[in-house]
Amino acid sequence: MPVHKGATALLCAGTLCAALLLSACASTAPPAPAAPAAASVPPASDARPAGAAPGGPGEPASSIASAPVPDPRIPGIGPATQALVPDGTGQALVVTGSTADDNTSTATLYERNPGGGWTATAGPWPTHNALRGWTADHTAGDLRTPIGVFRLDDAGGRLPDPGSRLPYDQDPEFAISGTGLSGEPLEGSFDHVIAIDYNRVPGRSPLDKERPLGAGKGGGVWIHVDHGGPTQACITLDREPLRRLIRALDPAEEPVIVMGPASDLAG
Repeated sequence: MPVHKGATALLCAGTLCAALLLSACASTAPPAPAAPAAASVPPASDARPAGAAPGGPGEPASSIASAPVPDPRIPGIGPATQALVPDGTGQALVVTGSTADDNTSTATLYERNPGGGWTATAGPWPTHNALRGWTADHTAGDLRTPIGVFRLDDAGGRLPDPGSRLPYDQDPEFAISGTGLSGEPLEGSFDHVIAIDYNRVPGRSPLDKERPLGAGKGGGVWIHVDHGGPTQACITLDREPLRRLIRALDPAEEPVIVMGPASDLAG
């Protein structure tokens, strides 16, 4: 059937309006929502830069490990004994007997580490102490070693200095002869000695005989070469450990000896 030219124009106009209407709807429709971003997956290992502290935002407090606090006490030493150790001390020779009446004991050198705790750096070494053991109230001739914390300031001996950083007095007067309390020979016992600052004037030769507490409180208490038996009051070490100890002690570390039966030192 023939179509009239006017009808054709009307049809074309209608089609164009429809197309424009559809185009306008498409341009004014709200944009489709964006797809959600992919969730961040944490790495299998801690990706914090080296040295970064844990506990960033969102990290639970329970996941932060607490750093261990170093024990400020020397091993085996109780609070009362530790309180006698000077704050500036960085070396401590601990000599421990099993009971108050023992004349054998064990010595270990401890040094304060950078974290504030204490580390054993030499020993344990076997030692002898006085024949009748230990006492907290030493008197001359009681054959007991004084209990306590004492400075180690001076060394000496019959033989040349083995490399001491403490003042060292080489003197022939350190020669000794005769026999000990168990009949053992004493020769060579004073080849090397370290003076224990019990009833003496620090800074002098171990041979010095001034007794600030009086002669009745004894004196001349040393660490010296072991002669195979108990002493009158001193502590002994085998020759090579004693030489090693003399070389190790550093006056800048204010070294001390902590000595006595284990039960007393643990107090």
